[in-house]
Amino acid sequence: MSTDQQWDIVTGIGITALAVAAARAVESSRPVPLAEDPHAARFVTEAHAASPMPTVIGDLVDEGGGDNGVWPDMVDYIAVRTRAFDDHFLQAAGEGVTQAVILASGLDTRAFRLDWRPGTVVHEIDQPLVLDFKLRVLREAGAVPRCDHRPTAVDLRDDWAAALRDAGFDPALPTAWLAEGLLPYLPPEAEERLLREVQRLSAPGSRFAAEYFFDMGAVLTDPMMEQNAVALGVELADLLHGDRRPSPAERLAERGWQTQVVTGPDKADTYGRALRPSTMTDNVRHVFARLL
Repeated sequence: MSTDQQWDIVTGIGITALAVAAARAVESSRPVPLAEDPHAARFVTEAHAASPMPTVIGDLVDEGGGDNGVWPDMVDYIAVRTRAFDDHFLQAAGEGVTQAVILASGLDTRAFRLDWRPGTVVHEIDQPLVLDFKLRVLREAGAVPRCDHRPTAVDLRDDWAAALRDAGFDPALPTAWLAEGLLPYLPPEAEERLLREVQRLSAPGSRFAAEYFFDMGAVLTDPMMEQNAVALGVELADLLHGDRRPSPAERLAERGWQTQVVTGPDKADTYGRALRPSTMTDNVRHVFARLL
């Protein structure tokens, strides 16, 4: 992948961010959602993706009354993941953390929908075209951030740490970091560089949360992967990396972080939302870490 390659919200990795927004939109339409995103459906409508995506719960049923492909399972998992990482930020805020960084933020709207502590600065990093689309849609919808929102258009393959500092990031303050849906798209060396930079920029008391797969090789051979590819109109196996590597929890622990790893199904159980067993859901892990 060349360092000058970019994508928008309907190509390459960008389409996966749109699919996550679609899942959040569907979850938001439930009577009692695990997480609610009032902006997600608008992203899907405005993007005009080549492959249709659901935005309400009724879209999960096909014309014959059965499940609409992989979308029901995807919605359930994304709802659990969204709630888990919402809680990550809210718990950090409850303990006085007032600086947050969302890496490869995609169509994340936490800066606009979570209850942040007064004075909180939320940094977002992603591709210029992705951020341009998101901010335009939010602006046209009249959305107002509930924090000091500082989006930074920079590729994570470039010097994103310098761009973050230029945007006012303070490495002397504890930071709540999030890498949601990012690590599986990074080769091992890029993941290591990312975690090394997070370490360098984190003051004691910082938090880090991420999603990863225990056995990415098995996930890549799961038939559900091909179903997902068909639903999104993109060859996911070409975007993901199945290389063997230490888990992010191991890498963080080696650097002095206190870590907790939770499986996707176990996290779902805590919210009363069962995930249907599959190679993908059985392999997904959430890591939550705190720098002592």
